Amino acid sequence: MKLWILCLSLFFLIFICSAVYWMKTESLRTLHRFLNRQFTAEDIIKSNTGIFFAETTEKLEPSPLAVCAIESAARTYPNRSVYFYMKGLTKDMTVNKSSFYKAIPLLSSIANVHILPLDFEDVFKDTPLYPWYQKVNPAQEQFWTHVSSDGFRLAVVWKYGGIYMDTDIISMRPIPEDDFLALAPTKSCSSAVFGFQRHYQFLWDCMEDFVKNYRGEIWGQQGPRLLTRMIVRQYGMPVVKGTEDATCGDFSILNPQRFFPIPYPAWERYFQVWNPNDTFKSSYALHLWNFMNKGRKKVIAGSNSLAENLFIKYCPHTYQFIVRH
Repeated sequence: MKLWILCLSLFFLIFICSAVYWMKTESLRTLHRFLNRQFTAEDIIKSNTGIFFAETTEKLEPSPLAVCAIESAARTYPNRSVYFYMKGLTKDMTVNKSSFYKAIPLLSSIANVHILPLDFEDVFKDTPLYPWYQKVNPAQEQFWTHVSSDGFRLAVVWKYGGIYMDTDIISMRPIPEDDFLALAPTKSCSSAVFGFQRHYQFLWDCMEDFVKNYRGEIWGQQGPRLLTRMIVRQYGMPVVKGTEDATCGDFSILNPQRFFPIPYPAWERYFQVWNPNDTFKSSYALHLWNFMNKGRKKVIAGSNSLAENLFIKYCPHTYQFIVRH
C-alpha cells in the first residue's frame, strides 16, 4: 500500500514538473518564432482583452519591480493575456533559457504572459504617429525613452484595445471599467495606466495632438500633459469628491485613490516598514513612482517594508526567485 502511494505521488510530481517545463519551453519557442517573423502581433493579440507593458530601452533583464508588475497583472487578470514588449529583443537573438538571467524564464512560465519584441515601426504603422516616427531622430531627443513609450501606449491600446500599465504598477484587484483614464494626485490625468476598447476615437485624437503639438524637450508633453489638455479641451477637467470616480463623455475618470493613494512626494513610504492599517481598499493597483526612486531603494527580503509585503502577496514568484535569491 505504501509503495502504491509512493508511486502515485512520484507520478504526480513528474507530471507537474513536466507541465511547468513545457510551459517555459513552449513560451520560449513562441518567442523564438515571433522573433523570426513566423507570425506577427496581430496573430496572437486578442482584441480588447490585453494588458500591455513595455521596456523601451535595450535592457534585457527587467527590474524586480517590473517583473512583479507583470506577474501581479497576470494573477489579477487570469482570463486575460498580458503582453510584455521588449525593445532589446531582436530576430538575431538566440532564444533559450540561458540567454537571459532570471526574469525571462520566470515570466515565460506564467501561462497568460507573452513576451514580444518591440518594433516601433510595426506599432506606429497605420496610426497618426507613423509619419512622425519616420522623421524623428532618436539620437537628438532628450527624453526619447519616455517619448517613445508615450507613443507606444497610445498606439498599442488604440490598435488592439485593453489596458496599458507602467512597469512600476502592482495590480491588486481587477479594474471594473473598460474605458478609463486615471487622475493623478495633482488632479491632472496620468498616462501611467489607462484602458480603452479597440479603435477608441479619443486615442486617435490624442495621437493627432501628439504629432501636432510635439515638444520632445518638455518631459511629459506627450504623456500626462497630452491627456490632460485633451480632456480639458473636449470635456473640461472633471472634479472628483472623496473616493468617487467621474465621467467624461462615455468613459470614466478614476479617482486618484484607485492607483495613487500614496502621492509621489511620499514615494519612500513604499520602502518603509509596513503599517498593517494601510489596506488600500479603494485601490485597484499601486503606482510605486519608480521615476522618483531611480533605482536607489530596492525591495529587500526581511525588511518588512510595504513594498516587500506587496511582493509577497501579489507577485510571490518574483519575491521567491528574484528578491530572495
